[in-house]
Amino acid sequence: MQNRNSYIKLLHYFLFLIMSVIIIFGVIVISISSSFYKQTELDKLRKTSNLFISCISEEYNNTGSLNSEVFGKLHRIFMNENNIMIYIYDEKGKCILSESPENKQYIQNDIKSCIDNGEYLDINSKSISSEEPYLLYGNKFILKHNNESPVKIYAVFYGSTHNISMFTLKIFLIYSVIAIISILLSYFIVKKRANKYTLYTNDIIRILKQYSKGDFSEKIQPDNTVFPEETVKYINMLALNVETSEETSKTFIANVSHELRTPITTIGGFVDGILDGTIPKNRRNEYLVIVSNEIQRLKILISSMLNMSRFESGTLKPNFQETNLTDLVIKTVFMFEKKIEAKNLEIEELDSERIVAEVDPDLIQQVIYNLIENAVKFVNTGGKLSFHFEKENGMCIVGIRNTGEGLKDSEIPQVFDRFYKTDSSRGKDITGLGLGLSISRKILHINNGNIVVKSVYGEYTEFQIQVPEKQNLL
Repeated sequence: MQNRNSYIKLLHYFLFLIMSVIIIFGVIVISISSSFYKQTELDKLRKTSNLFISCISEEYNNTGSLNSEVFGKLHRIFMNENNIMIYIYDEKGKCILSESPENKQYIQNDIKSCIDNGEYLDINSKSISSEEPYLLYGNKFILKHNNESPVKIYAVFYGSTHNISMFTLKIFLIYSVIAIISILLSYFIVKKRANKYTLYTNDIIRILKQYSKGDFSEKIQPDNTVFPEETVKYINMLALNVETSEETSKTFIANVSHELRTPITTIGGFVDGILDGTIPKNRRNEYLVIVSNEIQRLKILISSMLNMSRFESGTLKPNFQETNLTDLVIKTVFMFEKKIEAKNLEIEELDSERIVAEVDPDLIQQVIYNLIENAVKFVNTGGKLSFHFEKENGMCIVGIRNTGEGLKDSEIPQVFDRFYKTDSSRGKDITGLGLGLSISRKILHINNGNIVVKSVYGEYTEFQIQVPEKQNLL
């Protein structure tokens, strides 16, 4: 209802705007049309008046008198046929010819002054009637007959403004009808559009309410006549991202719970066995080593989750120290001893020359742990884990390779994405968080290093850690 009220207010505002434009435009159109028609009528009166002046000038040139019947006849003909009033005044302003022979009035001084300055053409409301204006044309001319003295004459012509009034009224009525029809059409068109906007907006709000409750089953259908298609596309993309995040978060929580439960269960079981005497004394050190490894694994797992949060907030600062990378790799490999034995794996090149780099040892161990863990998970049974260590152009490189299925070319660009798992790894890695490689890349970046993946599908996968031998802290 609130959306409908908003669109109704917008409808009223739009209609008010349309009416204002129509009224202003109407005033301009009617004014210009009336002015044009008025000027046409004035020009018509001037033309008729000048024709009459020419006729009486010619007649006076022939007769030398203004009292002949011809003048009276011309006077009546012009007045009747053209629906005008004609007044002729002598030099002193006395009327010598009018519609009424008895009329001996004098020309008005203001009109006489205007005519003395040249021809006068306008609408006048004082000369005849103060209630009804008339078209007025005034001019002076000279009558000549043979060698007689020239006679100066004033001629004043009045025409009715009835045609102008009727023309203005017709224009007003026609424009009013057009304006009313335009406003009604605009009202129905805009109202229809407002109703459509209201229905579509209410539908969007309904779907967004479902989104707020975690139901992403329905998507907003695009309608270019209401909202831009790109806007709807982005809303749907946002909903899809939220839906994906929801599913990812659920999977993440489930995997974290499983990953935490496994080392905790192992640690708890061995500790209880030692305490209650189930595990003999001569084997306690062996199981304590396992407990220590599980605690280390748990520590790395928790660090991974904490570090991801610190990466996101930008608060993680590395503690650079000279670190023996080879020893760090060997130490981490021993943490997977049982899994390596279970898969009957062959380990190669762990006895390489030691290399030392200036890095954060705890963070780099986390990277090595993640990479070895992946290598052990995805190596084929009876396969090989290979390691190599080298220095090149001031960089220390650690390579970790496992035989097995490998990665497809389409999968390589995505392996470092957060929560990403390849199609082939989903069945093998049911407990992994999909964070290891993403975290590893972030760790190496803050250590001013890099991580590179190489793979031949069906043969092997190799990850290379590249870190500077010396940090440039300037």
